[in-house]
Amino acid sequence: MKEKKTLDRMAYEPVPEGKKYEPYVPATQSPLEFSIRAILAGILFGILFGAANAYLGLRVGLTISTSIPVAVMTVAAFKAMAAMGYKTGILEANLSQTIGSASSSVASGVIFTLPALFLWGVDPTLMQMTLLAMLGGCLGILFMIPLRRFLIQKEHGHLPYPEGTACAEVLVASEVGGGRAKNVFIGLGVGAALKFLTGWLKIIPDDLHFKVPFLKKGEVAIDISAALFGVGYILGPRVSAIMVGGAALSSLVFIPAIAYWGEGRAEPFYPELVMTIFQMSPGQIWTKYIRYIGAGAVATGGLITLIRSIPTMIESFKVGAGQLRSRLEDKDKVEERTNRDLPLSVVMVGVTVIALIMAIVPFVFGTVDSFFMRLIGAALVVVFAFFFVTVSSRIVGLVGVTSNPTSGMTIATLLATSAIFLIFGWTDQVGMAAAITVGCVVAIASSIAGDTSQDLKTGFILGATPKRQQTGELIGVLTSAIFVCMTVILLDKSYGFGTDELPAPQATLMKIVIEGVLQNSLPWTLVGIGVVTTLIVELLGIQSLAFAVGVYLPIGSLTPIFLGGILRLILEKRASNSDEANERREKGILLGSGMVGGEGLMGVGIAGAAVVAVAQDSKMTAFGFDWAGGFAPVLAWTALAILILIFVKFSVSRTRE
Repeated sequence: MKEKKTLDRMAYEPVPEGKKYEPYVPATQSPLEFSIRAILAGILFGILFGAANAYLGLRVGLTISTSIPVAVMTVAAFKAMAAMGYKTGILEANLSQTIGSASSSVASGVIFTLPALFLWGVDPTLMQMTLLAMLGGCLGILFMIPLRRFLIQKEHGHLPYPEGTACAEVLVASEVGGGRAKNVFIGLGVGAALKFLTGWLKIIPDDLHFKVPFLKKGEVAIDISAALFGVGYILGPRVSAIMVGGAALSSLVFIPAIAYWGEGRAEPFYPELVMTIFQMSPGQIWTKYIRYIGAGAVATGGLITLIRSIPTMIESFKVGAGQLRSRLEDKDKVEERTNRDLPLSVVMVGVTVIALIMAIVPFVFGTVDSFFMRLIGAALVVVFAFFFVTVSSRIVGLVGVTSNPTSGMTIATLLATSAIFLIFGWTDQVGMAAAITVGCVVAIASSIAGDTSQDLKTGFILGATPKRQQTGELIGVLTSAIFVCMTVILLDKSYGFGTDELPAPQATLMKIVIEGVLQNSLPWTLVGIGVVTTLIVELLGIQSLAFAVGVYLPIGSLTPIFLGGILRLILEKRASNSDEANERREKGILLGSGMVGGEGLMGVGIAGAAVVAVAQDSKMTAFGFDWAGGFAPVLAWTALAILILIFVKFSVSRTRE
């Protein structure tokens, strides 16, 4: 293969009329791509980051894209193999990251929805959860296949697909040389170590709280978390500042306002049924009242984002239907290697089989005995999944996976599904459980479609074979689904959902949406405050969904995210030129991704140890920080300072090529 040092300029720009994009690996060459080592490495890294993302999502309601850290770790593993005499190539590394990154989308859809079943006390079985995850993942990938030629190929240069392009750059740069992988592994170690100290041994406090003087029940807090700090660096200063602004509104305006208003009330105020507002702590006020304000805010922000995307949806839907017709007409055409998709027959048969499984298998939608109800549920899944896969695949091409409004699509699905169930009179717990499982499959499908689009963009730039990547995505879903679901069950048994450790904010929101439609149990005044807040923020030109998420989450979770974003701003501003700023951003993002993975995996490990300890009627070893007395907060501040210094050191130091 002709040796190249960088990507062609056309990897970033529209291809001129009459010309054709020449990928990094030409279509005329067929280097090894679909290998056992690539598959096994992708499966392993997918399981690890899927579990970590499940923990992160249950804690703060968001997940991160793992394509780049998985790609970097794959390259590091392959270089170790090369040192032992096993030759590997860039397309193998790309296939590995394609397989490995699928688990994060599975985790997103699962943690956005299924914990609601645990909160209702109708715990799903591992088989049901795994089947839902597999069906949603496969459905999203299959629906994306006919869209590839238009969205990835014909729209090249117009739809940038930022994560996909960045991942291609990382793989090419790693093939040339460099020490990128080091930061991921350092982040893994730091994240795991800090979580071990705060969550297992508990010799350092895992959060700090400060009362605000002259402000009734006003309080600010900060979680000592490497993962949340890393998330802030990944999101950047703008988004992290908007999110913490929403949290500050809740903690410093809404909670004190409720405290002042309820000070003289002698009776509890719904939805609280026992304590008066005067008797409640700031945390209890947040749980009973702010959560509903936040739910209204997030639902409105998600729907605004969705409405704003309607022109894109309509265009994508029309184009998708047109592409499907043209594919059917040209089905006998012989394509070159870099333009071969899985056959449309596979797509059609696969979608049909998935729909039949949902309609026929009794336990897919929970304890639904009615075949008609399952049939309606299956039809809703197929319709909404097809629509939102088309939408998601295009939106991520413009704004990236991180900004994909999956929660808004899920809310829209749940609202429509709940309304239809209400018409049929399916308003009991069985109906609510069935509605959330419909939302689960659609959420996973729309999420995996965004990830698949980014991976196919990486493959298009590099010269991968689409059908091998599409097969790799399916492998990634089928192999990671059970481990993601096992992680969720394990975390519930250890911590419980709706707790301070794992509030499961997105699933709680989806639960509130379904209850509000099917049982009319929402405190609409509080929800209305959230709706109005989001509308005002939107009119002010602020990113309303990010702000609404901040309103919905505890301020302690958002403060380290804000600090991480501010540190990225400072480091990039102090760089001597744009190249150095870009290097600091990339190195910090890899370090932060590693910290997310390290803390998430340690959190899952702690949960596993706790379950084993309970089964053996014993206790986990935890020293606690009582030994430090009044010095304990200083330990927490010291840990945070060390975390910042580590970030500065490994983000600023220049990579040796």
